[in-house]
Amino acid sequence: MEKDPSYYEEEAKMVAGDRLGAEGTEAQAHPDYNEEEEEQKYFRRKRLGVVKNVLAASLAGMLTYGVYLGLLQMQLILHYDETYREVKYSNIQLEDIDHKVLMGINITPVTALLYTPVLIRFFGTKWAMFLAVGIYSLFVSSNYWERYYTLVPSAVAIGVAIVPLWASMGNYITRMAQKYYEYVNYKEDQVQEQQRAPRGACNTYIIIFQTVFYVCFHLSFVCAQMPTLFFLNNYLYQLNHTLYAVKHCGTLSHGTLPGFNKTVLQSLPRSVNLIIVESALMAAAFLAMLVVLVLCGSAYRPTEEIDLRSIGWGNIFQLPFKHMRDYRLRHLFPLFTYSGFEVLFVCTGFSLNYGVCALGLEKLAYLLMAYGFSASACSSLALCVLHVRRQVPLLAGAIIHAALLVTLFCWAPEPRHLVQAPLLYAIAVLWGTGSALNKTSISILLGMLYEDKGRQDFIFTIYHWWQALAIFTVYLWSGLPMKAKLSIMLLTLAVAVGAYLWMEHKLAHHVAYRLPRIPRPRHKMRGYRYLEEDDSDETGSEGDGGKDDNNEHPAEATSRDELPKNDENQLG
Repeated sequence: MEKDPSYYEEEAKMVAGDRLGAEGTEAQAHPDYNEEEEEQKYFRRKRLGVVKNVLAASLAGMLTYGVYLGLLQMQLILHYDETYREVKYSNIQLEDIDHKVLMGINITPVTALLYTPVLIRFFGTKWAMFLAVGIYSLFVSSNYWERYYTLVPSAVAIGVAIVPLWASMGNYITRMAQKYYEYVNYKEDQVQEQQRAPRGACNTYIIIFQTVFYVCFHLSFVCAQMPTLFFLNNYLYQLNHTLYAVKHCGTLSHGTLPGFNKTVLQSLPRSVNLIIVESALMAAAFLAMLVVLVLCGSAYRPTEEIDLRSIGWGNIFQLPFKHMRDYRLRHLFPLFTYSGFEVLFVCTGFSLNYGVCALGLEKLAYLLMAYGFSASACSSLALCVLHVRRQVPLLAGAIIHAALLVTLFCWAPEPRHLVQAPLLYAIAVLWGTGSALNKTSISILLGMLYEDKGRQDFIFTIYHWWQALAIFTVYLWSGLPMKAKLSIMLLTLAVAVGAYLWMEHKLAHHVAYRLPRIPRPRHKMRGYRYLEEDDSDETGSEGDGGKDDNNEHPAEATSRDELPKNDENQLG
């Protein structure tokens, strides 16, 4: 039986009425919905996530380096004692093992330029950090069973991981500053189209985030003294015993504290107590791994990671060497070298030949803690770059160190003379101030000069590789007279300051610099990322190929368009 046509009209009206009723109900359910407000909340959460990433990476770096330095310092003091070696390890030549451990830590990073960029691009920045922190944890675990086949391979692994860890950390902090800028200015056209931000736009966030990182990082020198302060100091002889045969300190000394007593432990620590201390250090190292794994987000979008790898592994291997043709980077090489010199000198040359020689081994921890607290607090002085020329903190740190080097060159403290303690602590505090300004300013400067996300890992790799070369040099010169060491450092500092000022002068006059062309990503034409063109981050895919200096020249870019437009402002 056929139904009347009016029946179908009534049914259609009922369905339309129900639909309108549902829409009205939905509108009543969300009467206060505001799309713009929700968008602001979303990007506020994104910004908080970036801050969380920076704090997590800073905490992980502090824990990792603190555990490494603390364990190494404690083990070297224990292994130095003749009685400890003979009673516990008489048949394994522990002194020779320690020598090979230091060789593995200091020599292996010399080759880091060959593999660090490939490692970071292959694993990604976050996972390169996680892998390196895991290798540091492996070094801690190897000390549970001290044998040649545990200590030496783990020391070599540490040497392999040093440059990748700090290069990926520097790259990660800089990328977080750029992402924070994107989340603050999410309405800007270049952000929405995933184009490069205007030059200098991220500088404020680079300054703040690098400062936060180094405030935390320099606390690692304080954390490193906890095993010595709360455990090892209970077993050490006083200075009248350990310094009995020491005749000269400071500028008159040769090598590493000649005449220091071969027995520094008045009683041997029990093995169970050593295991407890090493377990605490292992827990801290494991916590650093968890912080990186759980709290640190990715530095790049997945498609960006694909593009960074897709330029070809041969190109990734070559690009760090090609970047060295840039005169800005070449003029900073002496500064990188001095940065490596000064941090190892304060931990070995100054702390031993000046501090321990005058105050005794039991005061070593307090001296290095004064340095660490000062460096951490004074890292915040780099924030002045927000208001003054970027040269000011870097030159201020160099002037402080130059004055201290001249003072140390002319001063030979008396052995076992505690009256000199205030002067030694003052020098440690001032050295920490100079170190903080030096290291924080260099990282800020690199972030300002190289804003291209495709170059930053290469630049930070070169920086930390030169630091590793400098540390290797300090390891080699350990037997030189103190005056020779101080002269080399003072000369390096003078060359570094002169080269840096010359670089700024050339930038102020817009002298063109050479940047190697980064090849376009080469993808296999399949996969999900080619189904959605809006999500592609391939260089030039948004129509900015004419603006990108990577695509202007077939061989290399001699860039004037990347010269900083605000260098005149930076120079005043």
